[in-house]
Amino acid sequence: MRITFIGAGAWGTALAVVAAQAGHEVRLWARDADQAAAMARERVNARYLPWVPLPAALQCAGGDDTALRPWLTDTELVVLGVPMAALRPWLARLAEVWPAGGPAAPPVVWLCKGFERPQAADAPGLLGHEIAQQVAPALAVGVFSGPSFAREVAQGLPTALVAASAHAHVRDALVAAFHGQVLRVYANDDVVGVEVGGAVKNVLAIATGLSDGLQLGHNARAALITRGLAEMTRLGLALGARADTFMGLTGLGDLVLTATGDLSRNRQVGLRLAQGMNLSAAVASLGHVAEGVYSARTVALRAAQLGVDVPITQAVVAVLDGQLDARRAVERLMGRDPRAE
Repeated sequence: MRITFIGAGAWGTALAVVAAQAGHEVRLWARDADQAAAMARERVNARYLPWVPLPAALQCAGGDDTALRPWLTDTELVVLGVPMAALRPWLARLAEVWPAGGPAAPPVVWLCKGFERPQAADAPGLLGHEIAQQVAPALAVGVFSGPSFAREVAQGLPTALVAASAHAHVRDALVAAFHGQVLRVYANDDVVGVEVGGAVKNVLAIATGLSDGLQLGHNARAALITRGLAEMTRLGLALGARADTFMGLTGLGDLVLTATGDLSRNRQVGLRLAQGMNLSAAVASLGHVAEGVYSARTVALRAAQLGVDVPITQAVVAVLDGQLDARRAVERLMGRDPRAE
């Protein structure tokens, strides 16, 4: 397949490496022209995956659209490895390339996880597929998600992911592109469930990092993960997802990995906040985007609009906003009125 990756962060680069190693014709476009030139010359993404050599067949370019436009004319799959905040403008740009959609347009999928910040004070924060419905309704789109650290995927360690789309040919394209000895890819048509799981687990990972940073023990961690899964499921069902999706890779699987794995940026934010670091310093120390920091408030807002109870998310928001310290936030959660599970 001819696959075009837009965005040369850690996750986009890792998947581009896997696809190139599988024999696909892979093009990787970076926003920063200097970064792209260095990658093409040195055959490594020194900024995000410095220990992973880029296959010789992987093409790199960046900067303006001069190099990107020709790639899009004959690509068979577009993978957006951009932050959630950049998803809307990129989908809008791709809709200009293929305004009518149809067979001439390749499947377009994204890797980012989260809710978009509300576009207006009275507007809800949207998931990726909702953004696509607004700005690129003619395109066949999907999301590639699941429990995965970019470093481990790039190192060739076993990983299972989910190809989610309402369109069978989009799911099939992702399976054809990535399923192999390194990655096992499962198809799923519950896009809402997959996206809610990917968004909410980042917030819950911050909560678990707070608890572990306070050294509250394994019992507290287990409680947060379990009740967090219930919180995630409630919100997902209210948005139209299926309950069984949250028992799978993009629900329970991604939550466990992100909440407990020390490669998780969102978990690291919680650990740093619990140790007394302020939010700006905690985020700056990562060197990467921690989507949970930016989507926590939007998750809480969307839940409030739907009348869904999300106490763990609300506690995380209070900590991020400086209204509570980490220990007081956990005490508030434990002090809630008793109820049936």
